[in-house]
Amino acid sequence: MAFFKILAIALSIAASAVAQTGTGALNNSLSLTPAMGWSSWNQFGDSINETLIKETIDTMEKNGLKEAGFTYVNLDDGWQRYKGNRKDHPGPIEADPVKFPNGIKSLADYAHSKGFKLGIYNGPGENTCAGYTGSKGYEAEDAKTWASWGIDHLKYDSCCSHKDAPDSEVQAVHRKMSESLIATGRPIVFHACHCGWADIWEWAAADGANQWRIGQDISDDFNYPGNREKYYFDVLDMLDRGANLTKYSGPGHWNDYDMLIVGLEGKSGQLVGTGASDIEYRTHFSMWSMVNSPLLIGADVRTLSRASLETLMNQEIIALNQDPLGLPAVVVWEADDKSAQIYGKELQDKSYGVAMLNRGSSTREMSISPRRDLTIPWDEYRVRDLWRHKDRGPYDVPFGVEVMAHEARVFRLSNVEDAA
Repeated sequence: MAFFKILAIALSIAASAVAQTGTGALNNSLSLTPAMGWSSWNQFGDSINETLIKETIDTMEKNGLKEAGFTYVNLDDGWQRYKGNRKDHPGPIEADPVKFPNGIKSLADYAHSKGFKLGIYNGPGENTCAGYTGSKGYEAEDAKTWASWGIDHLKYDSCCSHKDAPDSEVQAVHRKMSESLIATGRPIVFHACHCGWADIWEWAAADGANQWRIGQDISDDFNYPGNREKYYFDVLDMLDRGANLTKYSGPGHWNDYDMLIVGLEGKSGQLVGTGASDIEYRTHFSMWSMVNSPLLIGADVRTLSRASLETLMNQEIIALNQDPLGLPAVVVWEADDKSAQIYGKELQDKSYGVAMLNRGSSTREMSISPRRDLTIPWDEYRVRDLWRHKDRGPYDVPFGVEVMAHEARVFRLSNVEDAA
C-alpha cells in the first residue's frame, strides 16, 4: 500500500478519535480546509484602525483575493482599548474607541456584508505581546463578547505570557479558551499560537485548536544563515521544522507555518528580513500550499505588485492547499546534501501533487517517477504544470525538468487509466 494511503488512514483514525465524545477531546467541526485570508501584524503591528481594515476588505473584494478564497480578515494585537494588566481594567474587554469609533461589531457586520469573515487577537495572560489587556480570568466573558460582535476567528497568543510555563499549563490555558468559544455556540476558528513550543502539535487538536504555530516567527527571508537574532525562521527553516510533524495535521487541525511573507519585499513594519525575489516568494507560496499551512497574507494588500497578486491567486496551487482529503505533503526524495527535495501528496481525486524544490544556488535537473518516488504502480501518467498551466504527457518513464535556484516547480500527476 502506498505511503500516502497509510498516512490517510492514520489521519482519519486520529480525526475520529478527536471527534468522539467521552474522550475529553474537543472538536468545533471548523476549518476542514486550512484558513485563507489576511492578518494585520506583519505589516502594521499594533498601528491598526477601522479605516485600514475597511480599505483592506474593499481591496480584497476588488482585486480578486476574495474570489480566490482569501476570506478571513484578522485583526492582530492592538485593537484593544487599554494597555497594561487586565486586573487594572476589569469588566468587558473593549475596543480602542479612537482606532475603532464604530466598534468591532460594526466592523464585523461590514466584513460579513462583503462576504468576508472577521478575526481577532488576544492572549491568556494579564496582557498581550504588545502590552494590551489579555484574557486571564475573563476567558468565558471575552468569548461571549467576541461571539456577540460576530467574530469568526481567534488567534490566542501565549508565546509571551507563557513562554517559560510548563507544558501542562500552556495546554490548560488554551483548552480553557477553546471550551469558552465552543460554549458560545458561535463558530469561531481557534488558532492556538505558542511559537512551536511545549510540543503543541501533540495536544492542540484534542483541545479544540484548528491551527497551531509549529515554529517561532517567520522572517522576510527565503534562506538566511542560522536564525536571525537567534529567533526568526526563514522559509526553508519552517519547512524543515514541519518535516516530521505532518502526522499531526489534517481536516480541522493544521500545522501553521506562520503568515505568508509574499509582498512584504523587506518593508515589514514588524518582521526582520531583507525580502525575497518573486521566484522565492512564489516558492514560499507553493510550499505552504503543499504542506497545508493556513494561508494568511501578511503584506499590505492595497499595494501588492502584479507579481505578488499573480502568485497569491493561482487557483491550481491553492487547490492543493484546499483539497478535501487534507493530506500534507511529505518529502519523498532528497539529495544527500538536502540541496534539492521532492515533496508529494495524494489528493482526493487520486491524483498527486508534486513539488520539485531546488534549495541550492544553481539550476539543476530534477525528475519524478511515480513508481520510484510515490510508490504507485502507474503504467502511464499525465503531468499538469501548475505554474505554467500546461498539460504534458502521457509518460511511461520518469518526468524531468530544470529547476532554477530557489524555485519550486509544482505539478499534478494523474493516472492515464483513471482519466479513461
